[in-house]
Amino acid sequence: MHRNKSFSYMFIAPAVLLFAVFTIYPIVSSFVISFQKSTGGATHFIGFANYERLLHDEIFWKAMKNTFIIFIFQVPIMLFLALILSSALNSKLLKLKGLFRVGFYLPAVTSLVAYSLLFSIMLQDTGLINNVLSIFGIKPIPWLSSPVWAKISIILAMTWRWTGYNMVIYLAALQNISEDTYEAAAMDGAGKIRQFFSITIPQLKPVILFTAILSTIGTLQLFDEPYNLTKGGPADATMTLGLYIYQNGFKYFDFNYASAVAYVVVILVAILSLIQFKFTGSDDQ
Repeated sequence: MHRNKSFSYMFIAPAVLLFAVFTIYPIVSSFVISFQKSTGGATHFIGFANYERLLHDEIFWKAMKNTFIIFIFQVPIMLFLALILSSALNSKLLKLKGLFRVGFYLPAVTSLVAYSLLFSIMLQDTGLINNVLSIFGIKPIPWLSSPVWAKISIILAMTWRWTGYNMVIYLAALQNISEDTYEAAAMDGAGKIRQFFSITIPQLKPVILFTAILSTIGTLQLFDEPYNLTKGGPADATMTLGLYIYQNGFKYFDFNYASAVAYVVVILVAILSLIQFKFTGSDDQ
């Protein structure tokens, strides 16, 4: 028996070692260096100085504000659209379901850089979107040069890419809901809209919570879209926490301060996840 256990440990040892080296060590190391400062190649302990610096950093607070604005608008819109699409694609009346499912899911497998560059080209002042709008007599919109429209551009891009991803998750969960439930509701006079809000959404509550937490984590780490679309501009209007971490770490080589910002993001993710568990979780949690 002892020999079998030894063989088992031998088999899992490579995976545990890789996890420790590439996951646990970076997490611990990042936490440690957030309390340090590097000067002239020497590193010394400075306590909470990096975290105190955050309190007086205007760009950090602007990045947090921008991140939360995008989060508050983009995540609910995306998840609601995913629910609507999954319900429609689960309908027995719809033809060519497979084609529509693949079509809506395709953006999720598109390269982040490729789709961001595609949107940056389409949203230019003389790009495809403004050319189409001009046909209807609408003046060109400064999608990437206006602080407000730049945020809207990022929200649109993220919604286009991630709605289909969440749709597939909801679609899988919908197929586990018994048809008898909908038939009983229909016999009681409940219409499709009433069934959606009284049966579909309550039955999908755990899955909605799961996707909400994933979307929260993804949005608070938002980097690719603002980096490729706007570079954080104009005037830091689309600077996000993820982009700010990147700039401090790989542009200014201040990895200590970047680590402090990163752990603030970790704390924010934990707090928002707990709030979502509280208000979106099932009653028995």
